[in-house]
Order: sequence, then C-alpha cells, then structure tokens
Amino acid sequence: MGVSTLRPRLTEQDVHRLVRGETAEERASVAHKLCRRIALDHLTPEEKAHADEIVEVLLQDAAELVRRTLAVTLRHSPRLSRSAAMKLAADVETVAVPVLRNSPVLTDEDLIEIVLAASAAKQEAVAQRESLSTRVTDTIAHSGLVEAVRALAANPGAQWTDTAYDVSLERFKGDGELHKALIFRETLPLHVTEKLVSQVSGAVFERLVNHHELPAQLAIELASAARERATVDLVEQAGRSSDLGRFVQQLNLNGRLTPSLIMRSLCMGHIGFVEHGIAELAGLPHARVWLMIHDAGALGLQAVFDRSGLPRKLLPAFRAAIDIYHDTEREGDICDRRDFQSRMVERVLTQFQAIPREDLDYLLEKLDRAASERDANAA
Repeated sequence: MGVSTLRPRLTEQDVHRLVRGETAEERASVAHKLCRRIALDHLTPEEKAHADEIVEVLLQDAAELVRRTLAVTLRHSPRLSRSAAMKLAADVETVAVPVLRNSPVLTDEDLIEIVLAASAAKQEAVAQRESLSTRVTDTIAHSGLVEAVRALAANPGAQWTDTAYDVSLERFKGDGELHKALIFRETLPLHVTEKLVSQVSGAVFERLVNHHELPAQLAIELASAARERATVDLVEQAGRSSDLGRFVQQLNLNGRLTPSLIMRSLCMGHIGFVEHGIAELAGLPHARVWLMIHDAGALGLQAVFDRSGLPRKLLPAFRAAIDIYHDTEREGDICDRRDFQSRMVERVLTQFQAIPREDLDYLLEKLDRAASERDANAA
C-alpha cells in the first residue's frame, strides 16, 4: 500500500487498522509497510504532510512493539521529523536507542540535551553514532556515565578534544575497559599516551607502545627500566616519531644514542633513524650525512662513520647493511619490510666477528622471529 493511495488524509479503514488492530503484531505489520513507503518513495509536499500524520498516529500507539517498529524502520530516514525523533528519543529504551544511534535529523543541541538527562543506555546509543562533533563528545566526557564514555572511546567517528581525554581519564581513573578502548583508537595525543603508560599492562601495554607515538623521554625511561626488548623498542618508536631529528636529539642528550642502537636500527630497516643518528653524533646537517652515506662511496661512509665516533670495528657490518639496503631498494622490494629485515640481518651476520655478543644475540632473535612469521604466513 503506497502513500500515494492514502492522500489527502487517512481513510477510516486505515485509521482502524493502525489504531484498532486486534493485536500489536497486526498494527506493527501495517506500520512497517507504511514506514517503508515513507522512507523509500518520492514524496510531494502534500504526501510528506500526510506521512507526518501517519507517524503521529504511530507515536501514540500504546504498544511498544508498534512504536519500536516505527523507530527501527525510520531510524536512518531524513523524512522523520525532528519533533517525532525527539518523542521517540524520550520513549522507553527499546524504542529510543535505534533513533538515538542513527537518526540524521537530531541536532547537536538535541543530542546534548538527551545526554544530560538520559539513562546509561541512551547515552551509550548517542556515543555510538557514526560521527560526533567535539561539542557532543565533550558533553559525554564531562557528564556521561562510564558505559557511554567507553562507547565514545571505542567510536572512531567521535572527534575528541584534549579536554575530553583529560576529563574522561580523571573521572574514570581505574577503569581498564576505558583505557583499553582509548588505546585501540587510531591516534592519541602524546600527553594521553604518557598518562596511560602507567595505568595499563600486558597486551594492552604492548598495543600502546607499539601503535602510538611516545614522547622521546618516556621511551627512554621505559628502555632504561629494562623493558626495551620485551615491550618497547626505541627503534620502532623512532619509526613512528613525527619529528625524527628531535627524537634522536633527545636520545643523545640522555645517553641512549648508542652504537648498538644505531646498528639495530640499520638492521631493522630504519634508515632515516640511522641517518639522523649519525648526523647528531657527527654534528653535521642531515642532508650532508645522507650524501656521505648513500652517494659518496666507501670513503664518504668511512669518513662520516669515524667523525660520529662509532667504533671502527662495526664499520664492515655497517657497510654490509648499507649495501643490502641499496640492493633491496634497486630490486623494488623495499616495501616488504619483513623480507627486507630478514635479508639485512642475514647479511650483517656474515660480519659477526665485528659485532658485540649482545648485539649478535639481538639480531639472531630478530632473524628467528622473521623466519617464524614467514612460516606462519606460508601455512
């Protein structure tokens, strides 16, 4: 039954079926068909007014099933009037949640009003909307119950401000579920990452340090606390740094820019870190060091290596690693990082006489891990 057959107003038969159907199921069935036509058909202004009449009748139905049918069927429709959407939002949770989570006709002002007065389930539904402005996010962070703030943290479409992060962490300091949801966001501000480091552990801690940029000083402290190999590799942190020069400078100021760290970086394919590291140690501009490493031949590499103060006994292994980097780059396989790292380590191991024992062990660990990953992928 199309809307076009019902204009200009509901017939007595239609009213009877919608209002006085023998069962809620019968009325809900009619409601579903009518709302589907409202949502999908092209409506004239007259038909739109008539559709609003139908919705008003359904809103007054005593049966929750009928009102829920209305809410579910028109939850994505821009043809649901704002006033009707607000009435549904004020209804019981089973009726309100589909509209709160999806309706495009609700404004930021509506959502804020709802959050400030609603139950946890309704707040959570708002927090799960496909996109949320910073105004709504801030309101949930300041006034939402913990279920809503968790849902907000897990919502990639929610726009967070620094204030929202700070308030949420302050209000729910010990909530592990909130911390986990925040850590699994695509990005986090540095100061939030720093706060969370001391509050999480295990696999969640691993996720935090391996997927979010840490302040250089914090990465240094973690490494100094003997967690470098188990949880946070400074080399990997360098790969995520937005200011590599600054990161390397901080490492040097804190005595962490060691020959072994630079060697590890080279073997893991973080050439940018190596270039900046040598430039920092040699006191030369990065551009000049890049030329001496990559374009000035063996003598250029040796000259900058010596100027940086790196042990000469590491030079053969260092040169082998640079050679394999250039070979891999020319072959076009530089994007396959696992294969690249494996080849780098294998080649450098041919120079093992020059490598300190602890660095050799480290490289062997990396080689074994790369081989295991390749075998697992092949299977």
